[in-house]
Amino acid sequence: MTPVPVPAPPRFVDLHMHSTASDGALAPAEVVKAAAAAGLGTIALTDHDTVMGVASARRAGAGVGVEVVAGVELSAFENDRETHLLGLHLSSLDTLDAQLATFRTARRERAERIVVMLNRLGVPLTLDAVLAEAGTGSIGRPHIARAMVAGGWARDIRDAFDRYLGFRKPAFVPKHTLTLAEAIQMVHGAGGIAVLAHPGGAGVREWLETLKKLGLDGVEVRHPGHSAEDIARLGALADHLDLVPSGGSDWHGAMSGPRMLNVMRVPEEWLRRQRDRVASRASRARVA
Repeated sequence: MTPVPVPAPPRFVDLHMHSTASDGALAPAEVVKAAAAAGLGTIALTDHDTVMGVASARRAGAGVGVEVVAGVELSAFENDRETHLLGLHLSSLDTLDAQLATFRTARRERAERIVVMLNRLGVPLTLDAVLAEAGTGSIGRPHIARAMVAGGWARDIRDAFDRYLGFRKPAFVPKHTLTLAEAIQMVHGAGGIAVLAHPGGAGVREWLETLKKLGLDGVEVRHPGHSAEDIARLGALADHLDLVPSGGSDWHGAMSGPRMLNVMRVPEEWLRRQRDRVASRASRARVA
C-alpha cells in the first residue's frame, strides 16, 4: 500500500516585534532566540524610530535559523490623529537611520520635559533613572513608566500612564510630529513597504483608500489589539484595495498576556505577498 503523504504543518511568521533598541524588554539577539524557541522561522524587528537592533538580530538569526526582516515602527500624525506605520523589508538602513537620528534626539528632549513636569507634580524622578531603563535604546514613555515603578511612584506601567503619562494626563508631552505622507516616503526611500499598524476599528474603507493614495502598501490585519470583526474587515479590505496583509504579536518581551510570540498565527503566504510587493515597487522605481 502506498503511504498517504502527511501534509507539512503550516508555518507562521511574526512581523511586529520590539527589542531594547527601543522599548522592548530583551536585546535584539535575545528576541531572535525567543522567536526560535516559539517555532518562528521569520520575524520582523520593528523598533520605534530606530533600526539599530537589526544587525545584531540578523547575526543571532544566522546562528539559530531565524530570518530577520529589517523593519521600523514610525509614529505619524494625520489630522491630529496619531498613527503608527510599519516599514518592512527595508534595504537602505544607513540612509533611514540618518533620518531617524533626528527623532531619537526629539525623544530624549521629550523625556527631559516629562521628567521636569513629573518633578513639578511631586514625583522626584531623575532623567538618569529613565536613561538607565532605556539603556542604548530609543527613549519612550514606557521607559519613564518603568523608572516610576522602580522608584515606587506608580504601582505598575498602566498606573503610570493612567495617572501621569497618557494622552491629556498631567505629564503628557506630544511627540515630534511626522505626517503619514512623510513617513510613507521615508519607508519607500529606504527600499521598504509601508504598512498601517494596528488600525483597529478606525481601519475603514474610506481611510484606507485615502492612505493608499499617499502610497500605503499594506495593512496590519492580525494584531492582539484587533477583535475578530476587525481582523475579518481588514482582511477583506486589504484584498479589495490590493493592500498586502501583515500581522504580528507587537511583542515587547511579555511572558504572559495577549501579546505573546506567534500568538497571531500570521501565515507565511503573507510574507511571500509582501516580498512580491517589494520586488514590484523596486521594478517600477527602476523603470521610472
